[in-house]
Amino acid sequence: MPIKIPDTLPAFETLVQEGVRVMTETVAIRQDIRPLQIGLLNLMPNKIKTELQMARLVGASPLQVELSLIRVGNHKAKNTSEDHLLAFYQTWEEVKHRKFDGFITTGAPIETLPYEDVNYWGEMQQIFDWTETNVHSSMNVCWGAMAAIYHFHGVPKYELKEKAFGVYRHRNLKPSSVYLNGFSDNFEVPVSRWTEVRRKDIEKSESLEILMESNEMGVCLVHERKGKRLYMFNHVEYDSTSLSDEYFRDVNAGVPIKMPHNYFPHNDPSLTPQNRWRSHAHLLFGNWINEIYQTTPYDLNDIGKGD
Repeated sequence: MPIKIPDTLPAFETLVQEGVRVMTETVAIRQDIRPLQIGLLNLMPNKIKTELQMARLVGASPLQVELSLIRVGNHKAKNTSEDHLLAFYQTWEEVKHRKFDGFITTGAPIETLPYEDVNYWGEMQQIFDWTETNVHSSMNVCWGAMAAIYHFHGVPKYELKEKAFGVYRHRNLKPSSVYLNGFSDNFEVPVSRWTEVRRKDIEKSESLEILMESNEMGVCLVHERKGKRLYMFNHVEYDSTSLSDEYFRDVNAGVPIKMPHNYFPHNDPSLTPQNRWRSHAHLLFGNWINEIYQTTPYDLNDIGKGD
């Protein structure tokens, strides 16, 4: 089944061109099934690019999925027009009465700020608490993952001496996990962050298990059994050119930045990078959505009433 998004959303035409099946409201109504309700809390400044990246992965599922775009209410996006936000987004305050089968929280370019100094941290705390009663399963990405694991478990983040930046080999630590079904024993994942969480802090919580890890970059993916939460600290959702966009942005701005590790062919930034993580990105999101489908209540109102 295709993903249901507004047919005027900029991502719509791009997804169609890429072969991702999308549907309009009219077509969705004709199908006598309950679509999975997935919320995307988009914290990135360029919301349109992140919408496309996440919709591409969610839309590859054989299940019908309805994607709702959500933003925090007391923060103004710098690189997304107000018209786009008004047309396609709701604030969390406007949707907090709803229940969701799945909920994605993205990263945000505020890694080095203490959580308590983020101007919407109070709202984020409310949202994280709300997911315990109104969301069946959560996928938290990059800063969203660090913020969530700090909120629920007190796991701190550590600032790095230089940016973790490039494409790194990762190991599959739990091949039997439903979330890693079909994964290779080792695979490549894009990394772009200024902070990290550490294994020693995660291991203090018995409810957390580490699913993916890199020798160079440390912990990548953590699963919380009780809360049905996933914490993805890197960027499987990235486009082929996401790292090069970040690299050239900083170079052109005169910001010191190293060339992304293991990314440009022959370490030549004039050459087009190849995407070596796309299949595992689709596997991860497909496995997550399938697990939601297998375990979520048929009646949305039953979400949060016990497990």
